[in-house]
Amino acid sequence: MDGDLPDPAHRTPDDVSTATVDALGALSAALESVERARGHLYAFHQLTGKADLELGDAVDQLRAAGHAELADRLETDLVGRNVLAGRWTFQVVEEYDDGYWSVFREHERAVRDELAGGVRHLFEARMKQERRTAGRPGHEAVPDE
Repeated sequence: MDGDLPDPAHRTPDDVSTATVDALGALSAALESVERARGHLYAFHQLTGKADLELGDAVDQLRAAGHAELADRLETDLVGRNVLAGRWTFQVVEEYDDGYWSVFREHERAVRDELAGGVRHLFEARMKQERRTAGRPGHEAVPDE
């Protein structure tokens, strides 16, 4: 392998134009934003679940402190409450994963397969080749074997 070229898994096929690489890069960036949104959704899921458990602890403490009526009100109306109509956060996550997220990923892969033979990150690979200093330590095109 020529140490100055990207690995074969990231070389732009001969029949793929610069404009196509740019468009695939934009699509990849959009997918990365969706992935970040999904991460935030999982954080929302975990934080909301943690808050519900903490709320349960607070209810117990209110009850132990002699405030049973307030504790009962919180426990009845808020502990275990749906965050959206009929849904806890795990259901929101599942619906997002099964719907928008998976469909987005399928379309990104299909476009990449059709236009670039499935090669991923062509835009970034091109950027790496343009920005690195060939032959300089820390600027290698590929990891050492």
